[in-house]
Amino acid sequence: MLKITFSKKTILFVFLFVCVFVACQNPENAKPTVVAFEQEELPDQICFDLTIAFVDSSTTKAIVQARRARVFNDSNLTFLDSGVFVQFFDENGVKTGTLTAEKVKIDDITKDMFATGKVVAISNNSNTKLETEELDWINNTRKIYSNVFVRITTTTEIIRGYGLESDDQLSNYSIFKVTGISNQ
Repeated sequence: MLKITFSKKTILFVFLFVCVFVACQNPENAKPTVVAFEQEELPDQICFDLTIAFVDSSTTKAIVQARRARVFNDSNLTFLDSGVFVQFFDENGVKTGTLTAEKVKIDDITKDMFATGKVVAISNNSNTKLETEELDWINNTRKIYSNVFVRITTTTEIIRGYGLESDDQLSNYSIFKVTGISNQ
């Protein structure tokens, strides 16, 4: 039985020789590889398939579900995306409405929320459905706003237009530029 051993220097020399030989095989076809990428700011926290209950004085105010959440501590922002579903409840635990959107951005300091992408808000209290592409909810005024096309559906009519200001129950709302009204 023949036993062959190589020193570390010999193995290193052979490895370097093979690398140089392979690299020099066809220099006219060799092109420099440039890898360009944009580095997205990395979140401080990330969570997938989450469900969060917002509770105040032992009363559930809302339950938020999202496929992904990213928290950025430096900018005090939280991003929910890949499908967001929110259920709202009153002080007795009765569901008062829902909101669905593709994405939601939350200002962690003010608690203001900005929903985008196929936004649908439904108020059980006023039997009103709001559809838009962008919707802002301002926490300290408890009002919602939109500057883009909106469609409001009630039990009696459908109102279409641009721009909206409303209370968060969709009971008292104004559409700034009405483009159409039709009866149900």
